[in-house]
Amino acid sequence: MPPSDSARMVEAIFGCKWSLTVYQLLALGVNRPGEMVRSVDGLTTKVLNQCLRRNVEFGILNRVSYNEIPPRVEYQVTEFGEKFMRVVSEIEALQKDIDTQYP
Repeated sequence: MPPSDSARMVEAIFGCKWSLTVYQLLALGVNRPGEMVRSVDGLTTKVLNQCLRRNVEFGILNRVSYNEIPPRVEYQVTEFGEKFMRVVSEIEALQKDIDTQYP
């Protein structure tokens, strides 16, 4: 069950150290889990699946399953996810400002 308020959701998402990496991969067009694991050293299938599942539960990502053999699954950013990513971008910009102000 997703947290009841946005601050708790952000806390849960940032608690997974791979969430930001997943967002960057999706922005680059990497939307299949196997491709994500192969693209990032240290990322395991188990951890990625937990991260993706949490993001789907929060409505940030959408899981698309194709009825093919072998099965194919892709992830897409939802409309809400786009809004969330803008907030993440603002947080990253704030961090850059802090880093330049306090080197």
